[in-house]
Amino acid sequence: MKPIWIVVFILIGAFGFAQAPSESFPPIAPMKELMVDLVHPASNDILLSIYRGGPTNEEEWAALRRSAVTLAESGNLLMMRGRARDQGEWMKDVKMLVDAGTAAYQSAQAKDLKALAAVAEPLDVSCTTCHKQYRPDVFPREGSK
Repeated sequence: MKPIWIVVFILIGAFGFAQAPSESFPPIAPMKELMVDLVHPASNDILLSIYRGGPTNEEEWAALRRSAVTLAESGNLLMMRGRARDQGEWMKDVKMLVDAGTAAYQSAQAKDLKALAAVAEPLDVSCTTCHKQYRPDVFPREGSK
């Protein structure tokens, strides 16, 4: 190995470039506000657009892109330490939300109505599945009253 590579490896180790950041980024808003102010409006905007036949002009496509990226990135916020409820079902459900938001964003970028329409079911399933598990007051479990 050449001496320069040894120096590079020493510098990387000394300055911590190869390590993950040790500090965390604490959530600013509580879960309820994240859901009410970001997730719910973005998912509603996407679903309403789909159910109305999709965007019809550039302004509507741009609004759909904003809602889709908001939804996908909100899913990333839901996976942060301090927000994630667990590493099992929570992460699985949120991944479905991120995937649906990403698919909506890609559809909006391509202005593809068929691909956009395909987002409705996975988006609905991601919300319903999560709420059944983590908001049983919204979706009572079978056998409960």
